[in-house]
Amino acid sequence: MQIRHAEPADYGRVIGRVNAWWGGREMAPMLPRLFFVHFEGTSYVLDDEDGQLAAFLIGFLSQTDPEEAYVHFVGVAPEHRGEGLGRRLYERFFEDARGHGRTRVRSVTSPANEESVAFHKALGFEAERVAHDYDGPGEDRVLFVKPLG
Repeated sequence: MQIRHAEPADYGRVIGRVNAWWGGREMAPMLPRLFFVHFEGTSYVLDDEDGQLAAFLIGFLSQTDPEEAYVHFVGVAPEHRGEGLGRRLYERFFEDARGHGRTRVRSVTSPANEESVAFHKALGFEAERVAHDYDGPGEDRVLFVKPLG
């Protein structure tokens, strides 16, 4: 499977699957079309051998801090989990962020999502802290940072 840049045409493919990939949780509002329009160069898609969406990563270069890049959302189809697709997407993002002079990558996840917390730590992210009410009342998040060496 080859990694390619996300395109606006991928929006419907991702939105049509993301809630199911999260066990029916309403995740689609976290992925407005603007990510597929304005961050093509730092967002990626992987299709399986049948041309079906297998994984995606939505990321961007910080407009505020020229040293940072940010991973906003990553998804892997349930039938492809454990194949290293998420790691491949992150590594591609790290490579491209370095190419743009970025020295660190940030990401956040829910502290209740233990698999995501473990995954980020396995990728070399450090948990800076848990930010209470980060995404609104009761929406705590683990704030991660990964230095790019």
